[in-house]
Amino acid sequence: MDIDRITLDPAVMGGKPCIRGLRVTVGTVLGLMAEGVSRERILSAYPYLEPEDLDAALAYAAWRLEEREEDLTAA
Repeated sequence: MDIDRITLDPAVMGGKPCIRGLRVTVGTVLGLMAEGVSRERILSAYPYLEPEDLDAALAYAAWRLEEREEDLTAA
């Protein structure tokens, strides 16, 4: 898995996982995708992001979820 585009730096966004050291967090990208915002719209809103950055954000999130086990509860 290639997640080298995801950086963790305490001096950037409080150490949250970010895209290539930019002030765009993985959570921001994932939140937009979860709301149904298209990849094209995200890339337009953040012109310094690349399509591979969006892929890396998804890969990072999937990797993090596999790293710990959590109980899912029905709403």
